[in-house]
Amino acid sequence: MTTIYLDNNATTKVSAEVLAVMLPYFGNFYGNPSSMHTFGGQVGIKIREAREKVAALLGASPDEIIFTSCGTESDNTAIRSALASYPDRKHIVTSRVEHPAVRSLCAHLAKEGYRVTELPVDNEGRLNMDAYEKSLTPDTAIVSLMWANNETGVIFPVERAAEIAHERGILFHTDAVQAVGKIPINMEKNAIDMLSLSGHKLHAPKGIGVFYLRRGTRFSPFMIGGHQERERRGGTENTPSIIGLGKACELAARYMEDENTRVRQLRDKLENELLARIPHSRVNGDRVNRLPNTTNISFEFVEGEGILLMLDRYGICASSGSACTSGSLQPSHVLRAMGVPFTMAHGSIRYSLSIENTEEEIDLVIETMPEIIERLRAMSPYWQTEGQACATPS
Repeated sequence: MTTIYLDNNATTKVSAEVLAVMLPYFGNFYGNPSSMHTFGGQVGIKIREAREKVAALLGASPDEIIFTSCGTESDNTAIRSALASYPDRKHIVTSRVEHPAVRSLCAHLAKEGYRVTELPVDNEGRLNMDAYEKSLTPDTAIVSLMWANNETGVIFPVERAAEIAHERGILFHTDAVQAVGKIPINMEKNAIDMLSLSGHKLHAPKGIGVFYLRRGTRFSPFMIGGHQERERRGGTENTPSIIGLGKACELAARYMEDENTRVRQLRDKLENELLARIPHSRVNGDRVNRLPNTTNISFEFVEGEGILLMLDRYGICASSGSACTSGSLQPSHVLRAMGVPFTMAHGSIRYSLSIENTEEEIDLVIETMPEIIERLRAMSPYWQTEGQACATPS
């Protein structure tokens, strides 16, 4: 059975070009990049080149790039560094729709005595900027807001939010894990102090991430050890993955136009056809200001889990929300924050495309989904009691 993979916000396939540049560093070139000898030094040169490629994608300076293990580590580094750098400040500002990497950390810090403000969003997932400005106080150590939501693709105005934070002398961090490689980012032209990205969201391997730290920003290391990363993150470098991430960033820059034209068109075709063919369906989130690859659609009176299981029988991979919360039976915290009705929230599916998806794949999903929803609704007590009544003309 052919797999149709539409869960790229959870993880992406390592591209063939990325894998090709990584393989020599598992075998022939295994030296420690920190070694004094030439054998290790040649590896260090490749890490430097990878750092330059990451910086180029972000519009940053190479010395502002710190390699980490993942986006979660980068998020933790940013928030904990700000709190350590401003020990007299006990307030954190974030949003109700953040990824668990930020949201769970803030909940943990709240138990340690920090005050956390979670900003609301409207019914399209857009940040309430009035509430944001009012939330900032002299006690605020850091603002952490995602650049783009992992479940809906909605883009936050983080550049403007960073300017407002700076006017108040507050550090600003953004989890840009979903945004990097999909929309243009230029750190030279904004006020963001810290940024997180994760390699496996842009066709690099799992286990490699980046923490961007603007030059001159106060910083306290999260991982303390050796002198690696200019003593900002201890630990022997994950050489093959760093080199792979550099190549992935180079490719992301090359294919960003394709992401924002062809991939966007495929997303729109999938979305529009499903809405037209399946009654009692709706898109969750701002349909204009969002990532080009993501759509989150609710199918009322059915369970998302049932949809995913039936899609799986056809070899179609999608998601009911964040992969980091897939074990929960509760509706998505993102959709709850948006006020999506209960019967809709439980039947929400996220389709997230990549440059590797084809129109033929999208056509197959379009043909398959109406039958799946019809079969599930036939078994649904909600559909029997409420759905059919709504569908029947008065």
